[in-house]
Amino acid sequence: MVSLARSLDNVKVEIIEVPKEDLNWTTVSLSDVINKGKRLEASVFDIESKHARETVKNSIHGYKSIDINEDVVECYTRPRFKRIWLDKSEYPIYQPTSILDVYPVNDGYISKLTKTDIESLRVHKGQVLVTCSGTIGNVSYVSDTLDNKIFSHDLLRIKFKKEEDNGFFYTFLKTDIGKSILKSNKYGSVISHIEAEHINEVIIPTPPVIIKQKIHDLIVESYQKRDESNSLIDEATKLLIAELELPPIEKLHEVAFSYSKEINSFSTKLSELNGRLEGSYHVPIVDVIEKHITKKAKVLNLNDGAITKKIILPGRFKRIYVEKGNGKVFLGGKEIGQLDPANKKYLSLTHHSERIKNELILKKNMILVTRSGTVGKISIIPRHWENWIVNEHVLRVEAKEPYHGLIYTWLNSEYGKVLISRQIYGSVVNEITEEQLGEISVPIFEDDNITFKIAKLIDKANDFRYEAYKQEQEAIDIMNREVLGL
Repeated sequence: MVSLARSLDNVKVEIIEVPKEDLNWTTVSLSDVINKGKRLEASVFDIESKHARETVKNSIHGYKSIDINEDVVECYTRPRFKRIWLDKSEYPIYQPTSILDVYPVNDGYISKLTKTDIESLRVHKGQVLVTCSGTIGNVSYVSDTLDNKIFSHDLLRIKFKKEEDNGFFYTFLKTDIGKSILKSNKYGSVISHIEAEHINEVIIPTPPVIIKQKIHDLIVESYQKRDESNSLIDEATKLLIAELELPPIEKLHEVAFSYSKEINSFSTKLSELNGRLEGSYHVPIVDVIEKHITKKAKVLNLNDGAITKKIILPGRFKRIYVEKGNGKVFLGGKEIGQLDPANKKYLSLTHHSERIKNELILKKNMILVTRSGTVGKISIIPRHWENWIVNEHVLRVEAKEPYHGLIYTWLNSEYGKVLISRQIYGSVVNEITEEQLGEISVPIFEDDNITFKIAKLIDKANDFRYEAYKQEQEAIDIMNREVLGL
């Protein structure tokens, strides 16, 4: 050890001066540390949040800190609890990430014996919901779609005393400034969290009531459009099921279960193996569904040229991202159910122009199907997503007119999802290919009027989503331009 120390004494150390402008740094006064609850995390005092706070403080309309006791009727999370899962119950539960989806799907069902106050987990119309664990600051407004739904504990429920403050606060958190201020209060070294009391540390601008009301009304109208869109999708699904005279999926499962013996087993013909030896590929429920739909419709494979132009599976590639405004909006599979995806990235046009043009670009009414990890999430492209791009973990189906509505509605139904699930392969990560998706059976009605009715309902639903997007963007624009002065 002595000889090592002596050898180090003679080593010349080169000191490199790093320009301060290349570092993300700032200074903090002791009073700021005390005012922030003696918190020492750099994120509480980072430059981005400091700039955001200065922007709010410089608002021509003034600003204030939210006071939970004076401004808010409700501001709470719920205690953690251990879930008791069931295959089916009267208590479907949703995860916080679902608040961003236009038409959220429950994560499963919990038992009434779960040791928590289940009723207190419900969200209510008019509340602003904010994710408060893991990904901080995703925000939603509770309209008819989410009203009375059960959500897990990692969700902050907020409702202001003045109605117009709800839509205003929602819109503020949709801006980069609002999100940055909220996130500056997070804590946790592995998983980030915020608590209800941290809302007291959020500063917001205080414009006249007329501006707040205008923003609030746009958000309420935007969410009403989303509700109407969901109702039309439900109507299209009911029409499809009624025309096929399909019984509830549970009844079909009972029929399929009768094929089994005392143990969960069933047989299949060698001619029907199709090169697949997994039991999940040959489950009887698939046969039951396919036989049932042949009674009322002609059945074609999804890849049949009569109904589909092509099914696209992009190849894997190394992505080169650029700053906002310098490339194409780039989405992942998790975002395809959202109206305005929260975690947009931007892909370089210079490096990926050919791949974007031939494989990645989205077109209106194109149907998306997630093919890796979580397989079988379905979406249909609205007008404002045209020319955006989505990653290679999502299959694209270009349907022929007017079959886009029928194909989307069928794949998005409980019955269609069963047919997709049987195609899954992979022992660790679930996968499905474009060839396997193309083998899925699709019912085609001899009466074209049914197909046209379904297409009309889906088209109108998509139009409502586009209008909802425009109204929300208008509210955000007013917030940025007239309130924050950006």
